[in-house]
Amino acid sequence: MIFSLKRGYIYFLLFAVVIIFLCPLVGYAQPIEVPQIELQIGGEGEEDPESLVGFLQILLIMALLTLAPAFVILTTAFTRIVIVLSFTRNAMATQQIPPNQVVIGLALFLTFFIMQPILSEVNESAVQPYLDGEIEQEVALEVGAEPLRGFMYYHTREKDLALFVDIADIEQPETQEDVPLFVLVPAFVISELKTAFQMGFMLFVPFLIIDMVVASTLMSMGMFMLPPVIVSMPFKLLLFILVDGWHLVVSSLLESFN
Repeated sequence: MIFSLKRGYIYFLLFAVVIIFLCPLVGYAQPIEVPQIELQIGGEGEEDPESLVGFLQILLIMALLTLAPAFVILTTAFTRIVIVLSFTRNAMATQQIPPNQVVIGLALFLTFFIMQPILSEVNESAVQPYLDGEIEQEVALEVGAEPLRGFMYYHTREKDLALFVDIADIEQPETQEDVPLFVLVPAFVISELKTAFQMGFMLFVPFLIIDMVVASTLMSMGMFMLPPVIVSMPFKLLLFILVDGWHLVVSSLLESFN
């Protein structure tokens, strides 16, 4: 029986080797024709500057779409929200629970919830008039940036804004309309980072106290080989459940943007 199995295994290997060597021959015997693709800009046989300008505008818009994730992250409430949620997960020492997909998804939905009035204003003042042909593209971009500029300016610290104004060596802006976006965006980002880290510190304090109590208790009992993190994690989860932690965290995030 064992001999017949070995013989069958050898026959199978020989058959596989024959197939491997014959497949390239069959493939070379039937060449594949590749269709020719031609790309032409403008009209055929005549100059068409308007078509060329429109084509270049489409290319520029497609290039800007690749930067859309950066705009969503750095010019909205997403930065503060995702950092605070990550701090919450790390403070409880639950590793990858909740997973990254849940944290990022919740951060995105909370961002859309917070930014919804601003997005509605941008749609009414810039997007719809542009689609109806009432305003030009440059005017739509300028008008649409105003609500977002007001949001970022309101949540930016004067100290951070003054830093980038001094480094850029521009005149001191008198109003928020005078602040260029290349100065406002990085100032807004570092302000959001500071606020997120402040909220993260406040989240870590109660969990740190639990870790210290558990570690002191284990040392007094002589259990030096037992990691305190394993013992303290159930107490952290119990505390987080009793105070309805997710409700407190989300409500604090929402109220911080009011």
